[in-house]
Amino acid sequence: MRRRTALSMSATAALAFAALATAPAQAAPADKAQVLASFTQTGASSSNAFQAARTDPSRWSASGFDWSTDYCSKSPDNPFGFPFKLSCARHDFGYRNYKAAGQFPANKARVDSALYEDLKRVCSAYGGVKKTSCDATAWTYYQAVRNLGG
Repeated sequence: MRRRTALSMSATAALAFAALATAPAQAAPADKAQVLASFTQTGASSSNAFQAARTDPSRWSASGFDWSTDYCSKSPDNPFGFPFKLSCARHDFGYRNYKAAGQFPANKARVDSALYEDLKRVCSAYGGVKKTSCDATAWTYYQAVRNLGG
């Protein structure tokens, strides 16, 4: 019974997320917080939805989101050839928009964790020593934002 309930809840959450991710640009202000939350979760589906929306920010112009980014700030965007740039863009999106909403402290840890999960997904494309190196670099980036980001 628990498993069936968990699966049902997961399916419901997935449907709700899909509806938010495809919401029209004229979404009501109350929906902005939900869309922001949907774009800053740790899962791959959240990351994919954000990256898809990012390719057409004009569609979201009425939402008032800040899409600006400096990518990985003062750190390399592609350290040792690992493509971390898009992960950093989503992290910037979370920081900038939660700060603008006055909800940054309550969401910082999750946004930082989402960055780490994104970076680990980048690293999953590699094997052996290269993956170990990528994972170590991802951990370093995560520790930097966790301890110094803000």
